[in-house]
Amino acid sequence: MKPYRVLFLCNANSARSLMGEALLNHIEGERIVAFSAGVEPDRPHELTLEALHHLGIGTEGLASEPLERYAGEYFDSVIVLCEKAQQSCREWPGQAGEVVFWDIPDPRLSEDPNAYRKTLREIRGRLQLWVDAKLRKLG
Repeated sequence: MKPYRVLFLCNANSARSLMGEALLNHIEGERIVAFSAGVEPDRPHELTLEALHHLGIGTEGLASEPLERYAGEYFDSVIVLCEKAQQSCREWPGQAGEVVFWDIPDPRLSEDPNAYRKTLREIRGRLQLWVDAKLRKLG
């Protein structure tokens, strides 16, 4: 059985979408394979990498990718993590079985020193529920 493919999208692909990719690959790396991209890709933020390391999640190979990198590809699910990406995704040339919108605040805009860890916890909580529901459907 081929793995279920998920693409996480956000604006810069430096925090939220990278967290989603790393978390999902850590949790379900064989049955579900995750990727991420950004509307205006930057680089992985050091606090993103630090938050992932704090949870024992590997970051090797994480890179900020442009949305166009996945043009023409099919994903079973696309999870959009910010409003700006949601608007840009309407013109995305890829294909998806479903598009899910989770408007998660950008930790880069927060002055809270724990913003990245809080964002990671929020994404992890949503992913755990989402994965449980998906795996029940997939069998």
